[in-house]
Parts: sequence; C-alpha cells; structure tokens
Amino acid sequence: MTPNKPNFLIFLSDQHRGDWLPYDKSVSKSKAMKDLPLIMPNVKSIMKKGVTFTNAITPSPLCAPARACLTSGKRYKDCGVKGNYQNYPITKHTYYKKLKNEGYITASVGKLDLHKATLFWGLNGWLEEFKQLGFTNVIDNEGKWDAIFSVIREKDTNGKFRRVKSSDYTPKGPYMNFLKENNLLDIHVNDFMKRFGKKNLNTDPTPLPEFAYCDNWVAKNAITMLKGFSHNQPWHLVVNFVGPHDPWDVTKRMKKKVKNKTLPPPFQVNGVTYQAEIEVRKNYAAMIENIDRNIGLILNEVRRRNELDNTVIIYTSDHGEMLGDFGRYGKLRPERGSISIPLIITAPNCIKNYYSGALVELQDLNNTILNYAGLKFSNSLDSNSLRSVIEGKSDYLRDYQVSAIDLSEVGLSGWKMISDGQYKLVVEDQRNIKLFNIKKDPWEEINLSNEKKSIRNKLYQELERIYD
Repeated sequence: MTPNKPNFLIFLSDQHRGDWLPYDKSVSKSKAMKDLPLIMPNVKSIMKKGVTFTNAITPSPLCAPARACLTSGKRYKDCGVKGNYQNYPITKHTYYKKLKNEGYITASVGKLDLHKATLFWGLNGWLEEFKQLGFTNVIDNEGKWDAIFSVIREKDTNGKFRRVKSSDYTPKGPYMNFLKENNLLDIHVNDFMKRFGKKNLNTDPTPLPEFAYCDNWVAKNAITMLKGFSHNQPWHLVVNFVGPHDPWDVTKRMKKKVKNKTLPPPFQVNGVTYQAEIEVRKNYAAMIENIDRNIGLILNEVRRRNELDNTVIIYTSDHGEMLGDFGRYGKLRPERGSISIPLIITAPNCIKNYYSGALVELQDLNNTILNYAGLKFSNSLDSNSLRSVIEGKSDYLRDYQVSAIDLSEVGLSGWKMISDGQYKLVVEDQRNIKLFNIKKDPWEEINLSNEKKSIRNKLYQELERIYD
C-alpha cells in the first residue's frame, strides 16, 4: 500500500432532487427555478471548495437499483438489481472489495439498501454478507418505510403478510431496536401510520425527540465510527441518510426553522397549488437543511482528526423526488425531479467553486473513487472517472447519459431515457416516445417527437445501442 492515499467521505441522501441546492442564480435560472432559500452552509462550503455537477442523474430512480449501480459501477441493465424486491448479488463486483484489498477501512452507516428485499438488518446493523461485499465496518439501518413494515407485519405459514399486534412488534434492525430501548417504538409506528397512503401530505412534526430522529442518529453513529478509525490506515466511509425521503416527518425544531420560508410551488400544468403542498416543500427543505447540519458535525470530526486536506468529500443522492410537479410525488418517473441528483465533490488538487455541465451518472463515482485511490480502473460507457473534470483538465465526460426502470416482473411498467444535454428522449413503448429540448424547455412541456424526427431517431438508435 502506497503512503498518503486519500480518504473518502461520501454523504448519500435519499430522494434529494438535484435542483434543490443553494445554486448560484445563473444555475437556478438555467433550470427555470427561482432561488431557493435553503440554509446549507456546509454543503455550500463544499461547493465553493470543489466542483458542482449540474447535470448529474441517477441510472435508475429507485433506491435499491440506484445503489446497486453505484456499488457495481454498472448501468441499470447490468447492475444485478431490477427493483426493491431484489438483493444485490453477493458474488458481484463491488468497489468496496478493491478498496479493502488495497488496505482501506471500508465503512458504511445508515440506509445502505444492498439487501433491501430481506427486511432484516441485524440488531447491530451488521450481517456476515457485508464482509463478502467488501466492508470492514457497517451499521446498516432501515429506511423510513422499511423500518415500519418490518415490525408491523410478518409472513404467515402460507407466505402471506399479516399485521401483528403492537405488543408483538419485533425490531429487525438497529434503528427500531434503538427506539424500542428508549420506549419510542410504538410512538414512532403510530405516527408513521398516520402518514401512510398515496399522496399523504401530513406535515405534522414527529413526536420523537431530537436525539431519536433517524438522520441525527445516523450522524452520531458516523462520528462514533470515525473516532475508531486508525490514523495509520486510509478509510472510506459512506453516510447514508434516510432523508429527505417521504413521509414528511421533521422534528419540532426543524419545523420551526422553516415556518416562514417562501418556497416556489410545484410545477403544475393547471397552475393550481394547495397550501398543503407548500407545507410539504417546507418540510422537505427542513430535512435537507438538517442533513447539512449533520454533515457539519461529521466534518468537524474529520477536522479534529486533521484529515480534511487528504479526504475526498462527496455529496449526492440515489435519486430525486417529484415533490408535486405535474401532480406527482415520489420517484420512478423520467421527469427531471425524479432522475436529477445533486453531486458535489471536493478533493486534493481540485478546482474551486466550479460548475460543470458534464453528463454525469451516479455510478461514475465508482471509477472516480478507484482512480483517486490509485487503483486500476477502466473508463467505459457505464462508469467514467470524474477526476479530469474535478482537476480542471476537461469538462467532457460522455456524449449521452441514460436512465431506466423496468418493473414488469412485478406488474409495473417501465421506460428508458437518453439525453445529449440538449435533447432528452423518453421511450415507454413504441407508441409513447417523447422528445424535449431541455435547454429551452427545462420543465419538459413540449413534445417535439414529430417535429424533430431526425433528432428523435438518432437518440433512439443510440438508446437501443446502449440498451441492446
């Protein structure tokens, strides 16, 4: 192992859409967005010290597939996980294995989502399979809704789920076990059940105290883990926050901080917005700002260890959130709210305060990390190292970026998307093909499929070539 290998600190939020960042006005304007009054001093500091990628997208807008793409360095069709009903294949490549073999501490805290289908995390967040995936240290915890479903139901002898009595609630992961130890499990479950349901816009504050709010608990675990790392060994730590994923639960403190914020309404074709949707957006902002606060606490520990200058710091998300645009909430959609993700990177010898329009996909971080670690990697259509962009040597990465989802195995439809940075083609089936000029029409209102047939056909052919 060569000396002075960099550390890696990755902040991975859940469902943070890419256009909800404290961008400069020119960037917000290019996205047809009003300035957002987001108070994110720590993320803003990372932006000023490094590179912000304004055209980053998820390879698939669903938790397990997106994270499988990041782990494997492969696009959706080859990542090994079609949907949340599948676990990541134990025998498949991971960049964690390569780092571990090079002498790295390979660690993760929070919602890793590489075995999401199982709904079991171990009461301390460690399973033996993590060793096979290449991890040395893990506290893997439940996502927001997985935490609830894992305790309120169980399979009967016929393999069907049934509800269980509250007296029989049994934690399957470390977060719910933590709540049980603090006599907060029933309180949390009861609160979430009030928030359950399609388009449930409940924005009441959670009854949980600050110390028990999941993202605060995740950050505390990250700090504790960091304190245990050797100073004589390089480390990789990914902090997987569960926010700003729905439901829209925030603490009383968080709710108070956003009470007087003025936020833009969802983009609606009919122009009708309800106050409940504005309140949802306030809570969404509160969750993002709380993640920023926790990032600051974690960075303080890295600073205390005197390791900031030799640490590659990344902030990103697995996918976005529609947040009421076009009347929709959640992900799984090809629209920008669902597929766009934030991506900010600072590293040794990087250029400062730079916005890059390179066509980035989440799994590009795989080869980027291997590149900085001095490990053998090969750029491909699937995963390209971002290092040349980060160091100001080039702003070009690829000609086309793609995203896709196919849940036909569970009876749901799918789609494929390709973009060259100016035009975006969405293919649901042969009869439903849409083309948008996202430079002139960032909200994707005007379908140019018939008007721009040559561009449509070219993008379609490229999409078929990539997803043959």
